[in-house]
Amino acid sequence: MTLKSETEAVADVMRTRPPRPPAARRHSGGSAPADPIAREFLGQADPVLKRLIDARPDFHPRAWLEQLPPLDAFGTLVFQVIGQQLSVTATRAIVARLRERFSGRLPSPEELLAVDPHELRASGMSTRKGSTLRALAERFLDGRLSDQSLALMSDEEIEATLTEVPGIGPWTAHGFLIVALDRPDVLLSGDLALRRAVQNAYGFDHLPTEDEMVELAERWRPYRSLAVSYLFASALEKGT
Repeated sequence: MTLKSETEAVADVMRTRPPRPPAARRHSGGSAPADPIAREFLGQADPVLKRLIDARPDFHPRAWLEQLPPLDAFGTLVFQVIGQQLSVTATRAIVARLRERFSGRLPSPEELLAVDPHELRASGMSTRKGSTLRALAERFLDGRLSDQSLALMSDEEIEATLTEVPGIGPWTAHGFLIVALDRPDVLLSGDLALRRAVQNAYGFDHLPTEDEMVELAERWRPYRSLAVSYLFASALEKGT
């Protein structure tokens, strides 16, 4: 288990939007209050979550998008791959250097493939991450991946498709489901920051295992993404 995840890399601003049908979208910021139906469901299903929810009546779940550049599916994956196993500061620095190289925005698939891999490394990205991004770019160019096709896939199909790319595992695929497609029922069971948040909120005497996370989160279905958001918010406010 690594000490940082791509989710931790944005955990200081992370919020989750209320459930909505999947659709291809280009993120450009903005937020809305948490869905009252989802809030009510989670509060009734879990007394610990009810305390977290009641303490945040004006919770705006995806306000964190306002701190990111506009992201399509490819841009979201670029952002997440860069953030794997890195701190918030390191991730932001690499993203900033990459955007500077591409006139203030993240590269398109065509632009990323056209640039010398050494330039990607010069931004602070590892060779492995550069290779992962090139493999993704190739798939977006040849049509194996697209905003439209990914939006139409089920959560399970997206995970299977993305994890075929070397360097992308379930962790990154689940993050993509939340960030890019706003899927309502996603659990980041392996995320260290989330496990710590659960330990603190639920009074575990140990860091919960992934199996324990999955078991606990069963009561949150079909709104696990929103539950995750509240837990991250509680941890951030305590500085954990």
